[in-house]
Amino acid sequence: MATETDVLICGSGSAGLCAAVWLARLGIKFIVLEKSDGPLRIGQADGIQCRTVEVFESFDLDGELIKNAYWVNEVCFWSAEKDQNSGTENRERITRTGRTADVKSGISWKPHVIMSQAHLNALLLGDVKKYSGQDVEYGVSVKNVSLDSSTVEDPHAISATVTAEKDGTEVIYKAKYILGCDGAHSIVRKSLGYKMVGDTSDAVWGVMDVYPETDFPDIRKKVTIRSKAGNLLIIPREGGSMVRLYLELPHGTVAKSVQLEDLQNTAKQILSQYKLDIKHTYWWSAYTIGQRLADHFSKDNRIFLTGDSCHTHSPKAGQGMNLSLQDGYNIGWKLAAVLKGQSSPRLLRTYNLEREKTAADLIAFDREFTKLFSSAANREVRNAAQTFTEFFIKSGRYTAGITTAYDDSMITNGKESRQDLAKNIIVGMRFNSAQVVRFCDARAMQIAKALQSNGRWRVVVFGGDILDSHGRQRLIKFSKELESSELFRRHMELISYPSDIHVEALLVLHGSRVALDEVVMVGEVMIPKVFSAPDGDLGLPDLNKVFIDDESYNYGHGHAYETLGVDPKEGAVVVVRPDQYVSMVTSLHDSTGVLDFFKSVDSI
Repeated sequence: MATETDVLICGSGSAGLCAAVWLARLGIKFIVLEKSDGPLRIGQADGIQCRTVEVFESFDLDGELIKNAYWVNEVCFWSAEKDQNSGTENRERITRTGRTADVKSGISWKPHVIMSQAHLNALLLGDVKKYSGQDVEYGVSVKNVSLDSSTVEDPHAISATVTAEKDGTEVIYKAKYILGCDGAHSIVRKSLGYKMVGDTSDAVWGVMDVYPETDFPDIRKKVTIRSKAGNLLIIPREGGSMVRLYLELPHGTVAKSVQLEDLQNTAKQILSQYKLDIKHTYWWSAYTIGQRLADHFSKDNRIFLTGDSCHTHSPKAGQGMNLSLQDGYNIGWKLAAVLKGQSSPRLLRTYNLEREKTAADLIAFDREFTKLFSSAANREVRNAAQTFTEFFIKSGRYTAGITTAYDDSMITNGKESRQDLAKNIIVGMRFNSAQVVRFCDARAMQIAKALQSNGRWRVVVFGGDILDSHGRQRLIKFSKELESSELFRRHMELISYPSDIHVEALLVLHGSRVALDEVVMVGEVMIPKVFSAPDGDLGLPDLNKVFIDDESYNYGHGHAYETLGVDPKEGAVVVVRPDQYVSMVTSLHDSTGVLDFFKSVDSI
């Protein structure tokens, strides 16, 4: 007899677990299968870009992450030292040639951190169990995946079958949707007949997590070293002592023949002018660099590939685990919306549209990054180092994970947007946050903190100064039109339970919080009820949805309107997806455009 579920997730890496977090929180039935006998314990990815930390914040999981992680603050660039007399490069000596902030100010309100993927996965696993009570089914090897094409158009039909093996016994799973999160050698992908297309270079790299005793001055900073003896990338790890070393090995090296001693000797040659005594090696590996994309990312809108099952690349830019997690973050809420009847299955087509382009962009970036980092690509090491340094600094926004831009679709409406009204809230990109002050309790916070990943769409209204009569009347008119719509009326009248609320309105005002508070205190109604619509099981008004761009007591002024490019006299309306990406920017005179957008999304 087959085990049946709504969503079957094959693989418990970052993509599968992130999708599982969505499904667990939104009450969707799912099963996670993993061929290993337990959770990841050692090695693999460690770089967690700013956008990934933002995602963890949206799940309220960032506290544990950033508390224990290594924060990357500075990057130092080293290269071969030139002889002062001859101008030739010294094979034996290197020197620091530059330094820069790892994340430039204003790129994100969250840091770039380093944390073992095993720890990251443990946070996700704990959240999945908290909300669903489920564990991953370990020791289950997927053998084949098939799809009953006769049921493809019926979103409630059980149409996908997975044959797997557990303890030597064949087991069958049937699901409405399947996520292939089973890595570069994906059985799900192979069962569908899909191929990985791309290249494998001749370059061989080694990686090792070590506890070094050294007098190299930048051992606790992120460092790139380009020398005559080879190239080295240093990534400090959490805990204060461990360091990850990425080493380019000599041309002609065969990855399978590499020994730990080879990596240690290469590191000592590159750092030969310094003492380097490796006290303990926690983990190590050697690999060839390959950049490949699957020729298809999904099958009949029912089976979806994520992570390494559909894109592979080098690990040095710190993008792989992050891109995979973002795949799961993208598909998870969409599956939940379809299965809960909040959107039509057409929504799932946007996964391919959005994630294929994102993966292709990473492959292009990785090729350029790898080329510039490789000593074989340049004859003069010091000049090449300068080129790499410039590229690294210019690529800061990309490596922070915030340049992802989605094209127009049923959930992204750039064509009919008024981008001029919010110049720095870009349609198709993640919502660019800024500090505001919450009206009800004077708490300084990021607007993004109100955009929690709970499956809800948001209409974020920048209403300007409502102590001004024109601004107040404009907001009142827009709000009444929202309140009269079916979309918000059900929420206002408590027809549905909080778990069914999937569109909410937030208000960001401009001006003096105290002055507005004084007016509200005497009983004048200034803030429309749609911005305090009931929430929670008791049906109490939610007072946490109104914010003001004003000075805070302890954290200064966020200048949110200026930061986000919104004119207080004009205001703006921003529609934000459940995954914090911007769907639309329009004016406070365009309530019809906002409501028509939601009708096209089929979310009411």
